[in-house]
Amino acid sequence: MPVSLLDRVKWPSDIRTLSRKELRTLAREARDRHIDVVSRFGGHFGASLGVADLTVALHYVFDTPRDRLVWDTGHQAYIHKILTGRNDRFPSIRQHGGLSPFLSRSESEYDTFGAGHAATSVSAALGMAAGRDLQGRSEKVVAIIGDGAMSCGLAYEALNNAGHTERDLIVILNDNDMSIAPNVGAMNKYLTSMITNPVYNRMRSEVKSLLQKAPRSLGDVVEAVAGRMEDSVKSLVVPGMLFEEMGFRYVGPVDGHDMDMLVDTLTRVKSLGGPILVHVLTQKGKGYGPAEENPVKWHAASPFEKITGVAKRKSGGLPRYQNVFGEGLTALGRQDPRVVAITAAMPGGTSTGVFAAAFPERFFDVGIAEGHATTFAAGLATQGIRPVVAIYSTFLQRGYDGIVHDVALQKLPVVFCLDRAGIAGEDGPTHHGTLDLAYMLSVPEMTVTAPKDGSEMLALLRLGTSQDRGPFSIRWPRASVPSEVPALDDIPDVPYGSWEILREGDDLAVLAVGTMVLPALEAADALAEEGIEATVVNCRFVKPLDRKTLARVLSGHRAVLTLEEGTVVNGFGAYLTREILSDPGLPNPRRLESHGLPDQFIEHGPRSTLLRGVGLDVDGIGERMRGLVRKGFPSALESA
Repeated sequence: MPVSLLDRVKWPSDIRTLSRKELRTLAREARDRHIDVVSRFGGHFGASLGVADLTVALHYVFDTPRDRLVWDTGHQAYIHKILTGRNDRFPSIRQHGGLSPFLSRSESEYDTFGAGHAATSVSAALGMAAGRDLQGRSEKVVAIIGDGAMSCGLAYEALNNAGHTERDLIVILNDNDMSIAPNVGAMNKYLTSMITNPVYNRMRSEVKSLLQKAPRSLGDVVEAVAGRMEDSVKSLVVPGMLFEEMGFRYVGPVDGHDMDMLVDTLTRVKSLGGPILVHVLTQKGKGYGPAEENPVKWHAASPFEKITGVAKRKSGGLPRYQNVFGEGLTALGRQDPRVVAITAAMPGGTSTGVFAAAFPERFFDVGIAEGHATTFAAGLATQGIRPVVAIYSTFLQRGYDGIVHDVALQKLPVVFCLDRAGIAGEDGPTHHGTLDLAYMLSVPEMTVTAPKDGSEMLALLRLGTSQDRGPFSIRWPRASVPSEVPALDDIPDVPYGSWEILREGDDLAVLAVGTMVLPALEAADALAEEGIEATVVNCRFVKPLDRKTLARVLSGHRAVLTLEEGTVVNGFGAYLTREILSDPGLPNPRRLESHGLPDQFIEHGPRSTLLRGVGLDVDGIGERMRGLVRKGFPSALESA
């Protein structure tokens, strides 16, 4: 069997020995490898297919790893991983103990900057360029931004700073007209109009033709005149020429699937100095028909049949929390016309797209702009609207300033719905929502809740949109709901600030939050067979505490264990401990322990595997309960 070109290319230095024809072959084979692996194991899909040619060209033209490639949103970088010594391990991507799903500096010297959230590349690259200049080096620094990241304000802060420093910096704008969902906003319209304007493109063609026909002896003069002509047309046809006004030399647009054009353009750009932006047009999902036709669906994929594109997973089973939320929010929207939905480029991931289909005028996708989403919601709330802001827990961290100053300080009734709270699974530490309990608990006026199941989630959502106390947060995991969820009208109300005692026992009390409630019940039932009886409390309101129920539990138990799928540092357990110690009206238990996610970044892998690894599965919880009883009451075990 003949050895493929991809098998011969182990490192980028091998790429730089290839002919132009071989570069095209390599890009095709890298795409095929990407399709083959993701079809078997799942993973991010469309964005990397779109930049296969660009990735090959970048490693061909630039002397990586000496020259720095700084990728944005690491799901663009699967092909990059294949070409940088990780092809043999590529099937392990997103698997527990395998390759990181995003970029990781600890994994490869070719991953110059860790990237999981959008729009960090230009800021990081500018920092690298400044560090290079301070140390008197001369390597090139190239930021590759795109796949929707240009809807994020951080990109413009970085461009604004970089454009006027006159530092040697190259920015590649990967313009595929997509992020995860279709791009929105003025920037997308701006780029599209610039690319498609017939006057601008006709003038560009005529200028190029003039340069090609001019005698060599007049080349410099003609080039100068032609350049001025093109600049004039740009100013006339493309209002403001945003990037040039920001201090960048603009090059493009360039066909991101034309290898010769890419190599020639990048080679010329490499020889230039100062800040340069190269506008590259790519097609998300390029090379795989179903992904080209539906790039939103194929942003990421579960294992699928490579030929047909049909998912391998069997249908059926209980729905995911996000799907229950989307249907419930839509039902709530029918009941209350004040309810609106806001998301940050994630209508599919949060299932707010269901609400959008029913109430398009009440749905707002603000792009990758979580800070804006938060303050935008605050503005809506001042007008009597009830905004529901649905954003992944890890991404809402970017809107924290708005949560504090624009929403909470003004006691505005904005409901924050935090999807992917806790362990997010194979997407790893950039996507785990481990901090939201801690960061929401620290905000004055914030109500913090965590439902034990899908029905309670919808009851809390209804309560959040109907109350006037101020901001209200609800978190749920990236998981299926544990039981069937009835229609919204059939779900009983949850009284504000109330806990729920689900099981009673004398040996210890377990105060469990959200996803930990049902595993705690299961663990308690198992321990009952050993003679250990536990009370289990559903602490669905993390803040405010149900002090009446808390006092009852504390008075009847000398050992208490708190459970949360969130960081133990400044989380529910820490908050509860402080409240018990500071309130003389609450009894102090003999032993009080907190169990949750450790104070560390947790790697990627299946959600169940990771929870088991930190002792937050049924067995781990049972062991903590047993150990607490043993420490405080050895006689309970002796008599069992």
